[in-house]
Amino acid sequence: MAKAKKKVQPKITAQEKYQFTMKKVTSETCIACKQQCSRGLEYMEKMSKPGAIGKGVPCHLTKGRGTK
Repeated sequence: MAKAKKKVQPKITAQEKYQFTMKKVTSETCIACKQQCSRGLEYMEKMSKPGAIGKGVPCHLTKGRGTK
């Protein structure tokens, strides 16, 4: 019988471990936000044009920790 090999987890550096992550939000979230930032305002302006396709913009209010 062959032994099962263990998967090797990639090493995470201290910089990557404590790096902050931000969630991407849509223009509807930016419109409803009380603390509108310049990045969100630019995104709302871009998305207000007809036929605009967007994937969201990182929000500084949703900043959280990176990997554990």
